[in-house]
Formats: sequence, C-alpha cells, structure tokens
Amino acid sequence: MNPLFTPLRLRDVELRNRLGLPAMSTYQAASGHLPDPSWHLAHYQTRSIGMGLVVVEATAVAPEGLATPDDLGLWDDSQTQALAEVAEVIAAQGAVPALQLSHAGRKASRTRPWGEGADAPLAEADGGWMPLGPSPVAFAGGYRVPAEMTPQQIETAVAQFAATTARAVTAGFRAVELHAGHGRLLHSFLSPIANRRADAYGGTFESRTLLLRQTVRAVRAALPDELPLLVRMSCCDYLPGGWTLDDTVRLAPLLAVDGADLIDCTSGGVARPETRPTGPCWQAPYAATIRHKTGVPTAAVGKITTLEQANDLLTDGTCDLVLMGRQLLVDPMLPARSAPGLAPAPYRRALATTAAAGDGHLPPEL
Repeated sequence: MNPLFTPLRLRDVELRNRLGLPAMSTYQAASGHLPDPSWHLAHYQTRSIGMGLVVVEATAVAPEGLATPDDLGLWDDSQTQALAEVAEVIAAQGAVPALQLSHAGRKASRTRPWGEGADAPLAEADGGWMPLGPSPVAFAGGYRVPAEMTPQQIETAVAQFAATTARAVTAGFRAVELHAGHGRLLHSFLSPIANRRADAYGGTFESRTLLLRQTVRAVRAALPDELPLLVRMSCCDYLPGGWTLDDTVRLAPLLAVDGADLIDCTSGGVARPETRPTGPCWQAPYAATIRHKTGVPTAAVGKITTLEQANDLLTDGTCDLVLMGRQLLVDPMLPARSAPGLAPAPYRRALATTAAAGDGHLPPEL
C-alpha cells in the first residue's frame, strides 16, 4: 500500500489516510454567523469524500478577530449549531472534521479578496473596526495602524481561543488548528517585523513566542486529552529581520511540549510587499526541515496538485500529512478516483466505468 492511503494517528484520532483539506476561507458568512448553512454544508460535504482530514476555514474567536465581515466565527454559543452541522456532514463522509481557530489581529477589518474594492482595508463608515496588534505597525501601505494590545487584552485573547476550543468540541470537531501564520495575531507577535514591544511579549525570542505558547497551553487544556491540536505556522517571513525557519525549528519542540501534535507548515504574510518563491510543492522543504531536525510531525502544503506529488512527499519522509488546497476546490473527487473504495457506494460504478474507459484519471501506481 502506498503511504498516501495509510492511516495517520494523532493522539486517539485516526485519519483513514494522509490527505487533508487545509483551511481556506470562503467568505460566505455574515459577521461570523451562518444564517443559512446550506452553502457550507454542500461545500464541505463534497470535499470530504475520500479525505482523511478536513480543516474548516479560519473561524474567529472574537468579533474583532474577524479578517472580513464575511468570515466564520465561534465566539458565542449561538454560533455552535450551524458549525455542528458542518462537522457532522464531514464526519458522515469518513473524514475527521477539524476547525481552524483564528484572530486576524492587525489584518482585521478588510474586504474579501474579490469583487469591487477587493482585499482592501474596510473603513469605519463601511462597517470597519479597529484592528489589534502587538505594536502600532500597519500591515501594509494604506492599512489602518492597529491599536497596540494591552496585557489585559492579550490575556483576554488567550481566553477567547480556549473558550472557542470548548465550543468546537461541543460542535463535534475532532481536532482544532491554531492559525499562527499569514500575519494573523499569533504570527504577528512572533515576528520582529510586526512586534516592536519592550515588555514581556516583545524583544527576545522567548518574549515574542510567549503569546503563542500560552495559547497552545490554554487550548490544550480546553481539549479532551484524546483530541489533537495542530498549529499552522508561517515558517519564515521572507523579509530582512523577520521570523526565520531557524526560529521555527527552535520553537516547534517547545510547542510540542506545550501540547501541539503537528505543525502545518506555511510561510509569509506578515507584511506587504514581500517576494516569495513559487513552483510545485514549494513549501514542502519547510515541513521536511522541521520534521527531520525536531522529530515533531508536520504537514506540507503549497501547490501540491497531484496525488503523485503527495505520495512522493510521504515516501521521502518530507512530512506526515499532505494538505491539498486549491486543486481539491476544483476537483473534489480526485482522491476517490484514485482509491475507488473511498467513494460513496452510489459513485463506485461510475468510477469503475471511467477507469475501464481509460480516461487517464487513475494513475497506475496509485
């Protein structure tokens, strides 16, 4: 059996295979709520077919933690039921439902990335709000300067992550992921690009990593022992004086001691402009470096578009889990075509017919 279709155990939760859908915001909510969850139910049900793990998109732990007014949220019990329905349809397809917990920090109060005025700061007159950050340093030109968080606000944010974790468990999610990448709150405290503080949360490596470590501990305490905790990290900033891969290698084992079970390895996003590399599987070396140097399990993500690529990353020991994003948005049946036993029974006859017709969708080695 090839590695891609072997189980992965994280604490007491077993993924049936090592292919996951990463968190990808769909911007179909309304100020953190799902008045009509039908779109999300159809979206996640379809993309759970044949998958081992499905991470539901960035979900804000507080109203001020929304990146856009169109994001999901779970800061109130009234938001739990709709997300419970999403977790249920994922689990019904045999995938493990996970929820990504997010606070947008200084990247809050923006418009969604399409349509008129896409991906731009949201003015107060248009419903915007004051972003929060480690220091009064704007994300990019034209963006609002965030309010520097007080120690009390930092303490509140940690508690919000823990409270949202408890709601996620109540909703039926079997794993949670902290979003500590892409310039959001937890990443911004790590990076000297955004964090200019001189108190206990800024300056040294130990101080800049304190908020993330406190959050991991608080979330771990809110999770049942049998459920895993993932941390999505931007492994480097691509900017002089920023967070580096060596920093991530240093931090990963500390997070494991605090209760993290896997590092989801992404990169960049702390400020604009930035220049980053590109190409197939371009972020996978981050996952390999962290895994090999620390022994902490990792997930690879970033322009992984074929199951052959995914299988190769697992075969050569790059990572423990492969997260395939945009390809599965447009082709959600990809895993089921390559392992027809993963497909729902009503689809298997059609898959067998297309395979016999030699349509090229079933790579012989898979």
